[in-house]
Amino acid sequence: MIRVLVADDQQLMRTALAHFVSTAEDLEVVGTAADGVEAVEMAKDLRPDVVLMDMQMPRMDGIEATTAIMAEAPEVRVLAITTFSSEAYLVPALRAGASGYLVKDAPPEEVVEAVRQVHRGDAVFSPRVARELIETVTQQSERRESAAAHALTELEELTPRELEVVTELAKGSSNAEIAQALFLAEATVKSHLGKIMDKWQARDRVQVLIRASRAGLVSFDD
Repeated sequence: MIRVLVADDQQLMRTALAHFVSTAEDLEVVGTAADGVEAVEMAKDLRPDVVLMDMQMPRMDGIEATTAIMAEAPEVRVLAITTFSSEAYLVPALRAGASGYLVKDAPPEEVVEAVRQVHRGDAVFSPRVARELIETVTQQSERRESAAAHALTELEELTPRELEVVTELAKGSSNAEIAQALFLAEATVKSHLGKIMDKWQARDRVQVLIRASRAGLVSFDD
């Protein structure tokens, strides 16, 4: 069972998230917290596998709480979830150590699957959030090469199958979903992603998407 702590200051949302999680056979809600202070204390005591963390809470917001949890219990995964996909929360949440970021209008099944993916060690972002993250990082980064030259370099480095994997990744797909779309074993998808990260010297899936976006290999239009 994947043990989940739900932290949200709105009782209705806290109850709804806990319900979404508890309906999944492989997930278990071990506690709920009404603010960041409670979330940190409960994470220390309960050691959940995943914390569903609202970013806007009284006493201590989700960013501060995530930072504190990472310092005290680095094995715990934090999945940020909030009303806005704003840069004001998105980038700080990732810097604090969050493994993913969802908006609260995500369907229940997307929330549940995101918890599973974060528990497996994947970085999770809804397509809208992934697009905003990439746009933010791209705008802040200085590029030494022209986009055309950079795109050609990246395109030459990837095999046709690896390009297909990156394209599916840009849709917000999990490894299992990519495997299904491309008729591959999930282990094969992980292998392709590993090779892509090695080629591009990318630390994680987010950096893969950033480089693919800069190179013009994928787009994030609605």
